[in-house]
Amino acid sequence: MDVDTRLLRYFAAVAEEGNLSRAAARLFVSQPALTKQIKQLEAQLGVELFTRSKAGMALTDPGRALAERVPGVLGSWDAALTETRGAASRAARVLRVGYVASAANEATQLIIAEFARRRPQWRVEMRQAAEWSDPTAGLVAGEVDIALLRLPFPGQERLRVEWLLTEPRCVALPAAHPLADREMIAFRELWDEPFIAAPPETGAWRDFWLAADEREGHPVRIGAVTDRTDDWLIAIANGYGIALAPESSARFFAKPGIVYRPVSGVSPTRVGVVWRPAADTDPVVQDFVHSCLEHREAAEPS
Repeated sequence: MDVDTRLLRYFAAVAEEGNLSRAAARLFVSQPALTKQIKQLEAQLGVELFTRSKAGMALTDPGRALAERVPGVLGSWDAALTETRGAASRAARVLRVGYVASAANEATQLIIAEFARRRPQWRVEMRQAAEWSDPTAGLVAGEVDIALLRLPFPGQERLRVEWLLTEPRCVALPAAHPLADREMIAFRELWDEPFIAAPPETGAWRDFWLAADEREGHPVRIGAVTDRTDDWLIAIANGYGIALAPESSARFFAKPGIVYRPVSGVSPTRVGVVWRPAADTDPVVQDFVHSCLEHREAAEPS
């Protein structure tokens, strides 16, 4: 019997988390979709893998037997996939770099130039995440070799991360908003505003950009949910809500009908260079890491 490795990956996440909602956030999928996939795997195997209750998802005896084997199976497959894709990239001498939004801002071109100095026969291929549902920009899936990402993101603890830069968060407002003419806005003044949010399955990513932990328990109002930068900009311009954004968005994502204003009382955002642990010994990936660190901000974040 052949089983889709995706189903095994979903099973492993639920087994490790013991909770559907946490596993769904880790996998960047919705909870109903994850439930459907687990049921599909159980149907294929002809066994019940979990006992479901209000307390969570407990492994059955067959489930525990599978859980003991799945990490090795997935580890071998991931290694094979990474090596195969990496071999193709190495043959073409292309380093695939994933990124979200503006990558490392203006430092991005300096980083690429430094990498070209270190590896003159290589070319960097920048791949922007098409959707926010994967804040790792394809890194976890093995679609890129390394990534420039906004921190924090779900699953960050299982990857290698080096901080590069810190910048304030600002607020993106419709141009006709009553606060649009203000030079500085206190975050507290925005608590009752509707916010444009990332999909729920992005977990910590969504919460960070809603500043959910910086509202002193004040509930978040969601005006719209978007998964792409263009849709996010359109939702703001059309007045469906406001959004926190990196300060650099005013430079990289200027759009008629939207203004960006500084916000006080909310923590900054950070950008890091991120790679898989398996790439610790990859000299090309490590050259890119060192190229990034050459242009890291002088001061460590507080």
